[in-house]
Amino acid sequence: MTLKQVIEALVFASPKPITTKEIVAALRAAGEGTEDQEAKDFAAAKEANVLEVLAEVQADLVASGRAFQLVERVNGWTLVSDPACAQWVRQLYPEAKPTRLTGPQLETLAIIAYRQPVTRADCEAVRGVSVDGVMQVLLDRSLVKIAGRAEVPGRPLLYSTTEYFLQHFGLKTTDELPNASELKRIVLPTAPVPAEEKADEPKAEELPLSSDPVSETTDPAEPATTEPDNAFANEPASPAEPL
Repeated sequence: MTLKQVIEALVFASPKPITTKEIVAALRAAGEGTEDQEAKDFAAAKEANVLEVLAEVQADLVASGRAFQLVERVNGWTLVSDPACAQWVRQLYPEAKPTRLTGPQLETLAIIAYRQPVTRADCEAVRGVSVDGVMQVLLDRSLVKIAGRAEVPGRPLLYSTTEYFLQHFGLKTTDELPNASELKRIVLPTAPVPAEEKADEPKAEELPLSSDPVSETTDPAEPATTEPDNAFANEPASPAEPL
């Protein structure tokens, strides 16, 4: 038994993509409490050794012309069928039709992917139209997530791509996007930043409802009196004398 065979077996047996750390952990766990010298030797493998072996397995599969490949995704290493066999493999899953994105959805997703984190207003500034409905579809399909709030007046939400986005498009990082380095340098339109409100000007809802000093200082436990302060308060005011 060789380390390459063991690592290949771990990748094959894993129900989900397996990371190099998980492979190292499995090798160490198998080497503990055993008298098998081979297992003890494999338990000493580091992540660098595992990566070298995985690269060898990749090369062997390509050289032998197998119908499956070893690839690294954002969430680990996994075996996948050769894309050249897609039209035949697809016949095994006729009901699983891929959900396609519309043009506006792809455009908005591309803006987020290349410029993340980005606000909804910035996406609208680039596309020139509202993206409310489009953004909700991308959120519902887990391609986009809320990544916080921008440090500008109004604190608008920031959007970025998800791990599922990378898995769906077969990427490890967004740096693997086509022409990523060039497109990230292009200056795109951005939404105007709203002006900050002056601190010394109270908002409309903060203005007092009444300017009556009595009502402002009256003890809330005691109802404010409505009786006149003097006997003449109830008498009608005399008309003003002509000049």
